[in-house]
Amino acid sequence: MQQVRTPHVVVVMGVAGTGKTTIGPLLAARLGVPYAEGDDFHPQANIAKMSAGTPLTDEDRWPWLDAIGRWAHDRHGLGGVVSSSALKRSYRDRLRAEAPGVVFVHLTGDRALIEDRMSHRQGHFMPTALLDSQFATLQPLEADEAGVSVDVSGDPGQITERAVAALQGLAQPSL
Repeated sequence: MQQVRTPHVVVVMGVAGTGKTTIGPLLAARLGVPYAEGDDFHPQANIAKMSAGTPLTDEDRWPWLDAIGRWAHDRHGLGGVVSSSALKRSYRDRLRAEAPGVVFVHLTGDRALIEDRMSHRQGHFMPTALLDSQFATLQPLEADEAGVSVDVSGDPGQITERAVAALQGLAQPSL
């Protein structure tokens, strides 16, 4: 596979279990840019809450989103890929406040497929019990938001190629 260079900073978003942590690095490699794991920006208190099966509040998320936004801001014009659930419009607005040029790749899929994938992964702090709250919170990308939706059926390579193709249709960011 040939690398496709991009100055975009891409936020790979979606509910837990859509494959953000799998697709993000693959997409970054295809785009020839660095990848940052959004979960690494969480303070320990957030991880403890989620591990206990307690959904995060917006107040829990603001510092996390701000940290991701700062990373994206620092990559402006250079490109990068970072994962973040970014489930609500207000969360994406918060990211855009820090990094106005970000674009979103919304990984979407059937709930049953996502739950099945979540039940087979190991070593992740997000239990499948929180999937309903994730879907209840999800506000899909709106027409005025820079981004694309990509279906998560198929293998990681297929999903990544769909994301690359969809991103190539977006206008280049202003530098």
